[in-house]
Amino acid sequence: MPVLVLSRTQTESLLDLDALRNALRTAMEDVSAGRGSMPPRIAAVVGDEGLLAAMPAYLPTGGLAAKLVSLFPGNAGGRLPTHQAVVVVFDADSGQPVALMDGTSITTLRTAAGSALSAELLAREDAEALAILGTGVQARAHAEAMVRVRPIQRIRVAGRNRDHAVSLSSALEDFLGIPVQAVDTYAEACADADLVCAATHSPDPVVCRDYLRPGVHVMSVGYNTAGREVDSATVVDAMVVVEARDAVLAPPPAGSNELRTPIQQGLIGPEHIEAEIGELLLGTKPGRRSPAQITLYKSVGIAAQDVAAARLVLDAAREKNLGLEVDLSA
Repeated sequence: MPVLVLSRTQTESLLDLDALRNALRTAMEDVSAGRGSMPPRIAAVVGDEGLLAAMPAYLPTGGLAAKLVSLFPGNAGGRLPTHQAVVVVFDADSGQPVALMDGTSITTLRTAAGSALSAELLAREDAEALAILGTGVQARAHAEAMVRVRPIQRIRVAGRNRDHAVSLSSALEDFLGIPVQAVDTYAEACADADLVCAATHSPDPVVCRDYLRPGVHVMSVGYNTAGREVDSATVVDAMVVVEARDAVLAPPPAGSNELRTPIQQGLIGPEHIEAEIGELLLGTKPGRRSPAQITLYKSVGIAAQDVAAARLVLDAAREKNLGLEVDLSA
């Protein structure tokens, strides 16, 4: 069987945020029900900040795949993205490789779709004010994903670079057709937000409890081994929901400092994690309990989501006859 090779442009063109969000529903149910296999992420560390991580998984509904993803924060603001990846899909019956595709676009879009799924399950139905913290590809993808699940009427964008925030705001306003404002501080962006999307590489919290209004739903997808983007007070006060408990509590290069730190500080225990996304979908755990409750979805990115996304891409590529077939055995 030849291996189907798909470029970034091809891969991205085959991913629809709504279809991806629905595919993640099934994947998250599989994870929480204990179906399939997903070992902890491992990584080779390069210098002070760079790393190359390996993320394999098998899901009965999605198949068998592995992602190799590099994280090089020094690329921020330059020609290359901070995250670069490839995904290899294997035949689940024989183990034969069947596809090699861009994983950078998959990482971006499945992360945003996962956050949108959390908003669909946890955010108030009337949520209309969105804060975007960060100005990179994840920031834009999250804005585009959030308008699909809640009636967003206005967006505020904040980042460490004012010019980047202005540029992103202008692009989002043109694309989404709703008011988007660049502001100077994270506190200002969060001040009246019903939804907060934190997508930064900041080692210091950009989401602080004092910034947040009652009833807000916070989504944090940033990762930094040197720190965290959500403060302990927010975690303590929030209903915390994750992709997988084992994943967020794992040691580096996996896991979440946002949750490990308050646990180490003695402020909470692991049981403070109230639910996995899959448990909400399966109905084994309840969601939001009141309009004033603060909810927090902490994402560390799990391989099951990459498997679900890769399956969508591969099926669509075969249907549309896209990609280059390469015989690796020749």
